Amino acid sequence: MTSAARPGALEGLKVLDLTHARAGPTCVRQLADMGADVIQVASPERGDLGGSDAHNLHRGKRSIAIDLKSEAGYEVFLRLVSEADVLVENFRAGVKHRLKIDYETLSAAHPRLVYASLSGFGQTGPYRDRPGYDQIAQGLGGLMSVTGPPGGGPWRVGIAISDTAAGTFLTQGVLAALLARERSGRGQWVHTSLLESMINFMDFQATRWTIDGVVPGQAGNDHPTVFPMGAYRTADGYINIAAPTDWERTARALEAPELAADPRFASHRARLENRSALQAAIEEKLATRPSREWVEILNRADIACGPVLALDEVFADPQVRHLEMTAEVEHPDDETVALLRLPLTFSETPASVRGPMPRGGGHTREILAEHGYSTERIDELVDSGAVATETRPVRWPGA
Repeated sequence: MTSAARPGALEGLKVLDLTHARAGPTCVRQLADMGADVIQVASPERGDLGGSDAHNLHRGKRSIAIDLKSEAGYEVFLRLVSEADVLVENFRAGVKHRLKIDYETLSAAHPRLVYASLSGFGQTGPYRDRPGYDQIAQGLGGLMSVTGPPGGGPWRVGIAISDTAAGTFLTQGVLAALLARERSGRGQWVHTSLLESMINFMDFQATRWTIDGVVPGQAGNDHPTVFPMGAYRTADGYINIAAPTDWERTARALEAPELAADPRFASHRARLENRSALQAAIEEKLATRPSREWVEILNRADIACGPVLALDEVFADPQVRHLEMTAEVEHPDDETVALLRLPLTFSETPASVRGPMPRGGGHTREILAEHGYSTERIDELVDSGAVATETRPVRWPGA
């Protein structure tokens, strides 16, 4: 039996997905990969991210299109809620209260529901109604102030890190709330935001301020507090070296034992104070060989070292290939697509990419029938516009 055919850890869990963009769908994607039955509640009038983003974020779901503003559509939604374990949403606070899909309204009738919310800046506070995007959170959360070369001005990280962090934290919250429900019999509201998650991901840089009173600055490719640990030029490119402890062994492996005896580099503090000189000395040695040779030499000496790869090189790397980081699925419109798998391995309940992304509203009739609607009533709902069997396409930039 293939992993996709075997029950996942969340087999039998029913999830309603009211999310869009990236952070919310990241949470739902993880639940789907772990075996949850996810129903995407789409708007007939609003599409979502397209292209490779959509394939990656929305795989493994089914989709129903509901006009939540209509009375009949809202009644359909409430029936879905009555059979759901989890609801995930990322509406602004005012919108979800206007639509009557907020936690207080739904939990009053369905106290076992785990209601998960994701926002830009939090459910309360002076910024609660502001629109939020990853780069805004990167700046507000301090990440851009410590990224990039010293004196280079603010630099964004090359991925939507606060989106991914927030979605992953929300997954953890959902799983913990489900475990708590096993004890109490009650669901609860769990929520996070791009800003909270971004600040938490600042980790040791944040506590350098909260505990040590130090405002961290930019350190480029160097580790801010340990040296040598960073990216170094070789004869044909760059490698990363992390040698925080055994400097003498590192110097020998670099074929430069004289560096270990140099008083400018004799202690950790001295190496930090003279990092520019040490960087130049290390790169002078590294210039004698290509990156591949240095990676082998340093790893044989038990010094952490690795290449700096472009993404095509990443997926050609032998260890990455061994880990099988992608899974191929068939999509009726785009044929075979390779998607990133969940980076977790379960010995008994495997995670897997369980299907392609759905067409918006493509499972409307199927889902309604499962929830007790007759063929005649489904036809009436479709004809009235309360539900739809497809959504209006929206072209996002870059899609």
